[in-house]
Amino acid sequence: MSGIYIHIPFCLSKCAYCGFYSIALLKRKEELLNALQQEIIQRKDYLHGETIDTVYFGGGTPSILSIDELQPILETLHATFEINPQAEITLEANPDTLSLDYLEGLRKLGVNRLSIGIQSFFDNDLQYLSRKHNAAHARECVGLAKAAGFNNISLDLIYGLPTSDASQWNRNLDLFFEMDVPHLSAYALTLEPNAILTRQIAQGKALPVNEEDAVRDYEILCHRAAENGFLHYEISNFCQPGRHSRHNASYWFGIPYAGFGPSAHSYDGASRQWNADALERYVENREPSEKETLSAEQQYDEYVMLRLRTMWGIDLKYIKREMGERFSTYCERQAQPLIAQGRLSQTREFLYLTDEQMLFADAIATSLMAPSI
Repeated sequence: MSGIYIHIPFCLSKCAYCGFYSIALLKRKEELLNALQQEIIQRKDYLHGETIDTVYFGGGTPSILSIDELQPILETLHATFEINPQAEITLEANPDTLSLDYLEGLRKLGVNRLSIGIQSFFDNDLQYLSRKHNAAHARECVGLAKAAGFNNISLDLIYGLPTSDASQWNRNLDLFFEMDVPHLSAYALTLEPNAILTRQIAQGKALPVNEEDAVRDYEILCHRAAENGFLHYEISNFCQPGRHSRHNASYWFGIPYAGFGPSAHSYDGASRQWNADALERYVENREPSEKETLSAEQQYDEYVMLRLRTMWGIDLKYIKREMGERFSTYCERQAQPLIAQGRLSQTREFLYLTDEQMLFADAIATSLMAPSI
């Protein structure tokens, strides 16, 4: 089984905190959609005939596309790849782009999972983030999605906002759990180098971000999720049992995937490639702009970094079987002082992080990564 990622770069406007490749102009939309379908056909052999288990439309704002614009993309995918009849097909959406008619149209196309960028249920937070929707949109869109027949829904929330205190963050979580949706993606507000908000803070035009607020909100989040029966299955992701994102989990398990569209990445199990992050260059030349073959050390490092972020953790038996004894021995040796310090946990052949340890996941993963061994 493999996955497919489709990058739709268009947005109605650029959010202040966003560091992803996106464009707040629609004038070349038709060119992009044509190029996207051509790329899908050109790269039909990339996944070597593997059945496609997940399709994910990310962005940008994929829900900015009409049903008539999304339909040819899905038709091209079905004509080019063998797609599992039970495939998870996800579309990222913003609340202000969703109507009942549109949502019903998505269902008819075969989209069966929504990832909605709520970010907050409060207007002061949304204004700080320069989101296009308001609190009313945020609260209404989930009901519309359920009315259209969606029961596989994920909401995004952002914590560590200087416009919010612990009480407001708790109220955000109250509203989420009251909506009875099975999946939550919650991210600490981070200042990306190329983001508008980073410049605004540096110029004194926006409130600064406080790391202590993010830690406080993260601890509240973990407690409230567990209290409501949600699994903390990845640093930023929580779900009801059995309702994790199959597509995102495939990244953490090293499953091959093909990425289509500007800035999209692909991975075939041994090498990685990515497309130009400029619309003009992508439309003119749909060949990957860069490619790298992963060394044994790089494959080990990626496995450690990605799996340590999840509740499944690092499987030492897997490392020994798939990468060799020298890597499993090295990993065990590096892990011992971390376990003794309480920074890493171990159960049988698995190394994993508790909620508290996940705050330091990057540093812990770095301690396990391979030099030239």
